[in-house]
Formats: sequence, structure tokens, C-alpha cells
Amino acid sequence: MKFQATTGTRKLLKLTKRIRGIAGGTSASKTISIIIWLIDHAQSTNGKTISIVSESFPHLKRGAIRDFINIMQSHGYFNDNHWNRTDYTYTFYKFKGDPTPSIIEFFSVDQPGKVRGPRRDILFINEANNITYDTYDQLEIRTNELIWLDWNPVQEFWWYSEVLNKQDVDFIKLTYKDNEALDQRIVDTIESRKGNLNWWRVYGLGELGVAEGRIYQDWNVIDEIPHEARLERYGLDFGYSNDPTAIVAIYYYNGGYILDEVMFRKGLSNKQIADILINKARAIVIADSAEPKSIDEISSYGITIMGAKKGKDSINQGIQYVQEKRISVTKHSINVIKEFRNYLWQTDKDGKIINKPDVLFDHAMDAIRYGFWSLKPREDSITEAIEYETILDPYDY
Repeated sequence: MKFQATTGTRKLLKLTKRIRGIAGGTSASKTISIIIWLIDHAQSTNGKTISIVSESFPHLKRGAIRDFINIMQSHGYFNDNHWNRTDYTYTFYKFKGDPTPSIIEFFSVDQPGKVRGPRRDILFINEANNITYDTYDQLEIRTNELIWLDWNPVQEFWWYSEVLNKQDVDFIKLTYKDNEALDQRIVDTIESRKGNLNWWRVYGLGELGVAEGRIYQDWNVIDEIPHEARLERYGLDFGYSNDPTAIVAIYYYNGGYILDEVMFRKGLSNKQIADILINKARAIVIADSAEPKSIDEISSYGITIMGAKKGKDSINQGIQYVQEKRISVTKHSINVIKEFRNYLWQTDKDGKIINKPDVLFDHAMDAIRYGFWSLKPREDSITEAIEYETILDPYDY
């Protein structure tokens, strides 16, 4: 199916300034609309270099690169011979032997040589709120013509303080209503959350959100798991048709914990889940205890798995326990990072935050909570043992 022009696409076409910021809610088609514009521009011009940039390469591969290829293929534009899988560049030849083709290149801002490298004509920063102002500044001064940026306005960042009020800047907000291509079921899901005012403000209306609504803060993104890190648990949240199955590995390292995304996908059977886990380093799997049949089946394939302990207020207690930890996330854990940044407390009709998490971005977050909560009894017993021994002989420690 071809990607159709939407109200959002038409709004983008009306922008005229050099710097063009697009904030928007969920399913507003910000990224796809910008990529469609970039493809059209590359096809209709000669010798242009267009850079599509994001915070990490895993983020690019699962986001903008995937969208780019899907759009190109759905319209019959994609030529495999023009796609360089090593450099992640696509060359737009207008005719055979064209000496000045335009190209679209993809790179991440964690590649300093790229950020401070050669100039380009057009720049698109995908999810610009996830990069620093210094990085944006380095990219901006090396861009000859236009700059596109998009983001979900979860909270204020450098765009609002450093860029918005400058000359030659366009700024628009898009919402799901600007995307007529949406399935009605997605529209219904979005509109069912109108009662959560902070969520609705950001993801429904595309307005700037309130930072206090975020559940977790200050998680650090790292390149990879250190060799010395110790695997403690896997957290597992079941999904199938509507929700993804999320599996997250939890490592202990140097007084803190590291999270590593193992799987985040819809449509996985219990056998497929077991096959994924059987090929990973062994550790206890803590899963949602609401699905005992699934736990039993996965166990039958040789996986050590048990249900998470639940009880009164176990969700909030588990969240609080995770909040107390120093946590890092590997940069390829794209869905974990996305949910961490968008995991919000619900608000009441007056906009007051209530002690209940929203359920839209909670799949990996639930898996993490299951895994961590299972560590608490052991951690408590160690603490009690140390305190007891300290009373008996304080000089031993």
C-alpha cells in the first residue's frame, strides 16, 4: 500500500523558513511526512546531499531507515543497486551515468566524525529532543540550506529556548487528526486516553508536556554491556496481537544495574519466546503471573521461569523500587529507551498527577519491574545479614 498524502503532509509543504520544527503527538505522521518530502526533493534536484540523523544507529535502523525503505518500496522507487548497505546511503540517479546525483545518507550523532564532518545541503534530525544543543549546533553550521526537526513534546528542551525565537524559523504542531491514513482502531485507542490530561496534552494534542509526569528520571544510555557485568534476571511481559512481548535482561555492575533489550515484538508464540531465551545466557525469567499457562508452557521447553509476585499496590511498590536504583540502558535497546522517556503518571480531570501509571508505554517497563521486584527479597536478606553481623562484630566490615 502506498503512503498517502495527509493533512500533515500538506502542512509541511507550506513551510518556507530555513529551520522547520515539527512537534506532534502520537501517530501524527511527522517522520513519514518529512521523509516523503526529502525523497521528493532528492528525486527532483541534482547534486544534493541530504542527511537524516538520530541519536544512535539502532534508533535509525528501527525508525527512519525502515520508514525510508518502506516508502521507497511501496511507491516502486527502490532500486537495490542504489542502496549502499555499508555506508547507509541511497543515490538518486536521474538517468544512466548521471554525474551529479543527489544522495540521502543516514548517520547517528554518536559518531563524532560524522557530526563534525563534511557539509550537507539538507538536514533532518529525527526526535531532536534526544540530542544535545551542542550537537545540533555542530550540525546546523555545516548545513547549507534547510533543516528539518521533529519530536514528541514531552517536556521543554533547547528548541524552545535556543532556536524557536530566532529568525528564519518555522514551527508547527501536528496531531493524529492530521493523519487521515490512521486505522480507526488506533484513533479510538488514542481518544480513550483523554482522561489522562498530561498524556493527552502531549500525545493527543501535541502540546508541550509537564516534566513532572515522567515516572523514571536520569537513566544513562551506554554503548554496550561491560564484560564484568553480571546477568541477574530476565523480565518478561507477555503480548501477542495488540501488544508486543517484551523481554529485558537485567545486569548488575559496579553498584548499579544495566538494562538490555532482548525482544520487543508482537505475534510471538510461547515456543518462539522459549527459543529466544534458550539461546541466551542462562538466568531466571520473571514473567507476568497473570498468564500461568504461558509460564508453564515456556517452562516445559527447559526455561527457568516463574511468575512475578503480585499483591496490593505491587505496581507502585515495584516502580518505587526501580526508582531507587542507578540504571543504565544499552543504546540498542530502542524500545526500552522510548518507553522510559514516555512512561507517565496518569492525571485526573483537573490535571493533577495520580499514583497510577499510564498503560500505553508500559510493556518493557512492566518486564523491568517484574525482574527488579524479584531481586528485592534477596537484597533485603543480604542487608539484614550485614546489619546482624555488624552488631555482633563491627570491625569485620
